[in-house]
Amino acid sequence: MRMAKLFGRTVREVPADAEFPSHQLMVRAAMIRPLGAGIYSLMPLGYRVIRKVEAIIREEMDRIGGQEMLMPFVHPAEIWKETDRYYLVGPELTRFKDRGSREMVLAMTHEEVVADLLRTDVNSYKQLPQIVYHLQSKWRDEPRARGGLIRVREFTMKDSYSLDMDEAGLDESYRAHEVAYNRIFNRFGLDFIKVGADVGMMGGSKSEEYMAFSPMGEDTILICENGDYAANREVAVFQSFPQSDEEMLPLEEVETPNASTIQGVADYLNVPLSHTAKAVFFMAGEQFVFVVIRGDLDVNETKLRNLLDAGDLVPATAEQIAAVGAVAGYASPIGVHDATVVVDQSVANARNLVAGANKHGYHVINSNVGRDYEADYIADISAATAGHLCPNCGQPMIARRAIEIGNIFKLGTRFTEAMGATYLDQNGKSHPVVMGSYGIGVGRSAATAVEQYHDDRGIKWPITIAPFHVSLLSIGKDADVLEACDALYDSLTASGVEVLYDDRNERPGVKFNDADLIGNPIRLSISRKTLDADEVELRLRTDDQSINVPQEGIVPHIRQLIDGLMAEYVSLA
Repeated sequence: MRMAKLFGRTVREVPADAEFPSHQLMVRAAMIRPLGAGIYSLMPLGYRVIRKVEAIIREEMDRIGGQEMLMPFVHPAEIWKETDRYYLVGPELTRFKDRGSREMVLAMTHEEVVADLLRTDVNSYKQLPQIVYHLQSKWRDEPRARGGLIRVREFTMKDSYSLDMDEAGLDESYRAHEVAYNRIFNRFGLDFIKVGADVGMMGGSKSEEYMAFSPMGEDTILICENGDYAANREVAVFQSFPQSDEEMLPLEEVETPNASTIQGVADYLNVPLSHTAKAVFFMAGEQFVFVVIRGDLDVNETKLRNLLDAGDLVPATAEQIAAVGAVAGYASPIGVHDATVVVDQSVANARNLVAGANKHGYHVINSNVGRDYEADYIADISAATAGHLCPNCGQPMIARRAIEIGNIFKLGTRFTEAMGATYLDQNGKSHPVVMGSYGIGVGRSAATAVEQYHDDRGIKWPITIAPFHVSLLSIGKDADVLEACDALYDSLTASGVEVLYDDRNERPGVKFNDADLIGNPIRLSISRKTLDADEVELRLRTDDQSINVPQEGIVPHIRQLIDGLMAEYVSLA
């Protein structure tokens, strides 16, 4: 590709709304252009990256027996109503009516479509197992699209679906996807980890996420450095605090003026936060939820939502808090009414905690669940954090930020039972097909590679997904330099090397800067000086120094260099 003909131009200015390095660099390198909030055009350079990402995904999905297909982007609402997700999913699911007043939705995933296909195309055990997949547009009306391709509203996903007779078959399909995903993300060059995750709206018995490390990641993962535990913070657990053997002391009311925060009361009474019981209030629909947790811990809303089987949780208002007999800032479950009381295991294991007296300016000391108030639920609803002990080996865990690049779910029969997608076994007995669902964000994976591979000059693409293998630069306006560059461009292209040839009438500094910004792995340049020496200047994007290599044999030399770089990623896979 000659840059003089390339559609799209590099820019020097950082977009004002761009927080993520990948967002900044992909816009500046003419790879993406915003059309609206969370909606991007892929420019020719960016689309070349996406096509390479998709090609790797296809190769590895085909390797495990996947069959590629293409399912619609627009769905009749009826199939989403059959599984209740039409009602359970919030405004992220876009609903509309067509010109015939039929209710429709824009696809955010395709489990319902697969289950609908099963009803017509699979009826016998002889047709199972199967794996089908597609690379298709999705739409999720994110409340806060940000980060360029990291969090968008319209995006391309690889979603695949395993179709099995039983749980044993699902286990095998799940393991096959684990192998494929490890190969895919290694071939992308990503530094990633697989962690336990919440099943969320997908349901099913198990979910895991593939997380790529990044300081800009929106997720926090807890990792045991021994390698025996890793989980998204939304589901991470840790070794519970030991049961206290203290004797319960008498409940006593104490004055705590102007101490309306848990830290304030701890300071006023000169006790550690771990000796306090913090009150947190939610509404789950019409249900008032009164949470009690140790003062040094935070509530994990995902755990709480799953415990209560609540579709959504919102903070309670001051009026709602007062209506159950609690006093905000000085609250405990003692004496409240019409509230579902959820006590974290940390409080249940403790004794004689400071808690609110439900009286302005007062707390109580020596509060104990089971004696002073009753719990409707006692469970682990606390958020794990760095330093908490691994549930398996007891070593302190570390916390790292990460970006979700893929997920895998054991759906079981959640969708097929709802939609009547069954098969007949050897004895003619009907069973629901057992499903798994597996996703990879295509654009997100590419952007995450930029997050992990960049410097202050620009992107440093892994060669497997770089827009081109080589950036070729003509330095100066001498006719014989241009002629030598043209000849090298033709020779490299004929040998299968992908070349972005900067033949523009620009200053050398502009060309060097753009080559670094775009980030192709190999840079070649020919100037008057190198031409007179029968040499070509070569620099790897990952190196700070360039070298001069003979013009003679340059094509096989570059071909060998590319093969060597490619082999590094093949060995990882």
